[in-house]
Formats: sequence, structure tokens, C-alpha cells
Amino acid sequence: MNFLRVMLGGFAILVSMSSLVNAADQTAGTINGYQPKWWKEAVVYQVYPRSFKDSNGDGIGDLKGITSKLDYLQSLGVDVIWLSPHYDSPNADNGYDIRDYRKVMKEFGTMADFDELLKGVKQRHMRLVLDLVVNHTSDEHHWFVESRKSKDNPYRDYYIWRPAKDGHEPNNWTSFFSGSAWKFDSTTNEYYLHLFAVKQPDLNWDNPKVRNEVYDLMKFWLDKGVDGFRMDVIPFISKPAGLADIPPEYLSRPQYFYTQGPHLHEYLREMNKEVLSKYDVMTVGEAFGVTLEQTPQLVDERRHELDMIFNFDAVRIAHPGREWIGYTLPKLKAIYTEQDRALDAHSWNTIFLSNHDNPRVVSAFGDDSEKYRVPSAKLLATMLLTLKGTPFIYQGDELGMTNYPFKSLDQYDDIEVKNAWKELVDTKQVTPEQFLAQAQKVARDNSRTPMQWDDSANGGFSSGPKTWLAVNPNYQQINAKQEVADPNSIYNYFRKMLEFRKTTKAFAYGAYEDLDPQNPKIFAYTRTLGGEKYLVVLNFSPDAIEYRLPKTIEKGRLVMSNYPSKQEGFQVLRLRGWEALIYKL
Repeated sequence: MNFLRVMLGGFAILVSMSSLVNAADQTAGTINGYQPKWWKEAVVYQVYPRSFKDSNGDGIGDLKGITSKLDYLQSLGVDVIWLSPHYDSPNADNGYDIRDYRKVMKEFGTMADFDELLKGVKQRHMRLVLDLVVNHTSDEHHWFVESRKSKDNPYRDYYIWRPAKDGHEPNNWTSFFSGSAWKFDSTTNEYYLHLFAVKQPDLNWDNPKVRNEVYDLMKFWLDKGVDGFRMDVIPFISKPAGLADIPPEYLSRPQYFYTQGPHLHEYLREMNKEVLSKYDVMTVGEAFGVTLEQTPQLVDERRHELDMIFNFDAVRIAHPGREWIGYTLPKLKAIYTEQDRALDAHSWNTIFLSNHDNPRVVSAFGDDSEKYRVPSAKLLATMLLTLKGTPFIYQGDELGMTNYPFKSLDQYDDIEVKNAWKELVDTKQVTPEQFLAQAQKVARDNSRTPMQWDDSANGGFSSGPKTWLAVNPNYQQINAKQEVADPNSIYNYFRKMLEFRKTTKAFAYGAYEDLDPQNPKIFAYTRTLGGEKYLVVLNFSPDAIEYRLPKTIEKGRLVMSNYPSKQEGFQVLRLRGWEALIYKL
């Protein structure tokens, strides 16, 4: 490293040239060309309230339960908590069917409980982001109750109604929860659109009254002090022109058709102008159906739409549809390289491999066997926290929680699984055994089982006799109490990684380079900011591998490892199964 001799108050000090380069860059207002923002440097932790912590013994997680665990989250070191829907809902889709946007779901508590949670988050110098679900509402929402009464009701145009076409549905659109996206309503003899469940009618965003209602409810929560929104299926708000049939090439992947509405960007810019630009907040869109090439149109900061979106190429690589097909490491690496190349300094990425809609990260991308669960979960943490973009962690990832051993349909709660069973098993397209084998790997309920807090009954999640969804039977071996106390646990490795990440801006703004893209087992990459450079080496296999580093990398100091005993050499690394190493070069 080059140093410069600087006189300060009569004393000569050595200053690294890299720090001067970085400082100069920052003085100009950018870091490595990027406009610095708090949310670009933050790590986000997703809380699924129903499954996080039950405070009153009814078997359902609640807001008081979350508040009681804020010290745990602060100790972990996360910056932002993303709260999945907490609004009043009949729960046809676990809170993503909202009956009243200004009320708290009864099972989760009261508005006073929410205010207490928000206050506790702020006191601990963290931030709170809410789920914004405004593509659709519940069919029990006041607007829809009125809308279905008559064709001339003032709320009729809050939703999308159409007459039958030749005695059938208005078009061939399909629901993500199986079957047609249209439901006939005998009161007015018309169909309403629902891209998701029958009880989730789509809002008509072409109606300016609807948009203003949405902006008002956003202000309601922002004025309380929340720090932004994760926006559920936001690219679907503008429907394709004329509600034309899905073309044949999109029938197996309708999400890429539903994002082609002509007014999407106009509506998002209007939302930004009317609401978001007036607050210091972060926004992240669930951009299901948006290609990487289309991403800058949503997140380029000069367009004033969204800050970030979730791109699903990585998280769904092993199950792009309903079936588990597995993944190869070169394909996963290629996704991260493509994202880095497609997004310039005006667009920002997200890094995640889990959420409430996908299986557990260690089961899907690591090795959840007894021997390798711990090292592979630590390896995945290393990758998630050192790739380029804002990392999102899902509750329980920090413990290495695994998929649930589902054996029968009655063990599932998820509407997606139940509807798919009717569509595929009841019609004899697949056998029950085939269906259950696939569901066990890909079902959303894998990630929705309750948090495992300790080895007491129900994993310490609830004092009640029964939980809304069964606790994974491995809670006696995998739980927060045991991991917090064990210095070599996954939890404490996450803590160390999060602390380490805060010591440098290289993992936020640094350039990314994949050093060995075709290697089937090793993921080796660098992050470089000015003169500061880090090398990350990950062994994505249970095999012991001798790995020779590129000749351009001559020396480095080991700063992080997921094994207690350290590596000796440098030029040739003798990697153990699922070993993760970070070197400062």
C-alpha cells in the first residue's frame, strides 16, 4: 500500500493513499461514482410477524412479541427491520389481503402496540420499513364491499370489472394461485379481476381517486415515523392495455406480461412526487416479472421512481416454477455478474436468497445436513454480506433454520399449496407423492414456521398449547438461546460479519469482480474501493479442495473465516467443505 507523509501540528503522520483517494471521491459527493445513501450501506432484516414471537399465548406472533425481541435484533447488528403486513386482514393470504390500511390486525395487537414497537426501534437506532400492498385489497375492504353493490356505485371504478365474453371470462388471464384471474359476481353479473386469490381483488390504478387514496395511506404511516416501504408486486399496478389476452409465449410465465402496463412508470413517478420525495425513506419493489434489462427503468435515481427492486433470478434459480430443478454455481455466479454489469452507478441492487415466499436459505443453497449446516449457513452469510447491493436477511437465517419435514397436505397452511393440490392432484395430473415431494422443497411454509427461540415447548415461540403453524421439530438443536451463548454459532458469525461490514465501505460501493466464473465449486471474487481491496473465497461443496489463487493476487491477510482453525498458506488454499474466507489484499 502506498503512504504519504503529512505534517499535522508539527508531527509527521503516514496517511494511506487509498484513504485519500476515497476521501477525495467522497468530497466530490460520490463514492466510486455512487451517491452515498444510508439504505445503500444498511443491512435489512425481514420480520414475518405471525411467526416471530407470540406474547399472549394464542399461538400467533404479534407486535408486542417483536418489541420484546428488539434487543436481540440490535445485538445482531442489523440496521433496518422490514415488517411484513401487520394491517387488519381476514388472512386469506396471511395479511397480504388488507381490509383496513389504517388498522392493526387484531391477532397482532393494537395501534398502541405498533407505536410502542416503532418507538423501541428508533430508541435502538434502527429503522422500520413496512410492507405496502396496494396492487389489491381484501374483498372485505370497505371499497370493494361498496364496489360490488351496483354498477353505478361511487366505488365501482376502484376495481376492475368486466362483463362476460361469449359467456366466459373476459380474457385468458390466470391467477398466481391457480385458475382464472376472474371471478363472477352475481350481484351485478360481471367479473372482477384478481391476479392472486379470489379474496384479493385488484385495484384500478387508472382511477386517480384510487391513487390518491394510496398516497394518503402512505403519508399516514410515514407521518408516524416509519422509514419506507417494501412494495408488494408493484409492477402489476398498471394493467396491460385493453386487458388483451396473454400471448402464447407468456402463458407459462404470465408475470412478464402483467408488468407491461403502459402507465407503470408514470404512476411511480407521481407517487414519488406526491409522497416519497417529501421524506428521507427507502423503497424496495417486489418486481416479480421485471427483467434485469428493465430494472434501471424502475431504480435509476434520475428517474425518481423506486430506490431498489427485488430481482428474483438468484432466489428462484433452483425453482423458477413449481418444480425444484436445482442450480449450478456457475449459473448463480453469472446472475451476480450480469446484475453488476446491467446496473450502473445510478442504479442500486438488492442481495437476498430468502424471504417469506421461498424455502429456507440453508436448505435451498447450502447443505442442511448435521455435518455441514453450520459452515454452509456461515458461508451463505459471508456471500450475502459481501456481494454488491443492499443485503436482506430473513428471520431465522441467522440461526440456520431449515426447511420443515412436511409429509402431508394437512400440515400446510399456505393457500398457494392448497390451490395447487386442487389443480394438479385432484385432476390426476400428478400423484400425491410427486406433489408432496416437490412442495417439501419449494413451499412457502418452509420459511413461515415459527422462530426457534429456545429448547422449551414450541421452541419458546409461544406459551400456548398450539401454534398457528407447527414449529420445526429440530428446535431443540437449533434455537436462539443456544446460539447466542455459543461463540462459534451461526448467530455470532452473523454478528461478526455485520460488525466487520461496518468497518469499510468497500462492500457497499466497491467494484465487484468474479475471478473464476466457470469453477463449479469455488466462488472467488474481489471488492475494490480506491486502494482498499478484499478477496472472498467460498467453497460451495462438502469436498476438501486445493485451490490456487490467480497469479495477480500475491499476498493477503485473513480477516474472516467460518472455521475456528485458520488457513496457513495463501497462494494455494486448502479449503474444507463449505469453507468461507475473506482476505484483505
